[in-house]
Amino acid sequence: MRYATGGGLTPAEQVERERIRLAAADRFAAGATRIEVAREFKVTPKTAGCWYRAWETGGVAALRSAGPLSRCRLDDRDLARLEAILRRGPGVYGWTDQRWTLARVAEVIRREFGVTYTLPGVWLLLDRNGWSCQLPARRAVERDDDAVAGWSEQGWPAVKPPRRPGAPGSVSSMRQGRA
Repeated sequence: MRYATGGGLTPAEQVERERIRLAAADRFAAGATRIEVAREFKVTPKTAGCWYRAWETGGVAALRSAGPLSRCRLDDRDLARLEAILRRGPGVYGWTDQRWTLARVAEVIRREFGVTYTLPGVWLLLDRNGWSCQLPARRAVERDDDAVAGWSEQGWPAVKPPRRPGAPGSVSSMRQGRA
């Protein structure tokens, strides 16, 4: 099984898994127990129990594959076009910096293809197609080190809450700390 990218099973693995479930249904019909089916098909007893309950209530049809739960709403041609759009950069769509965020990609997909995706859906779509979260390899040319240092010294202390006073205290609930 592959879960790291794209999740679930490949189409070939789905067909094989369905074949195993249908073979298990034949074994149930022949009188095999759940434990025997679990051993024979190398699955957990819980999985065999789920298959048995589905077979018992809905027959062989209940063990047939319903297909993938979600399909990509963009076809191969649309995905190739999206790839070209992403490679051109976000400046083409009016964003001033060169960062593709999930929200921006979702907006471009909505504009160009008329399809709405959630942010996690955009992440899965990009991940399946070989895109990943990237961090810059080096500092930006536009970076102002003096401004960063000034903010670290003056802006950050204004945002950060003050530390507790350094006076000794007591952890006892009966005796308060003495100064």
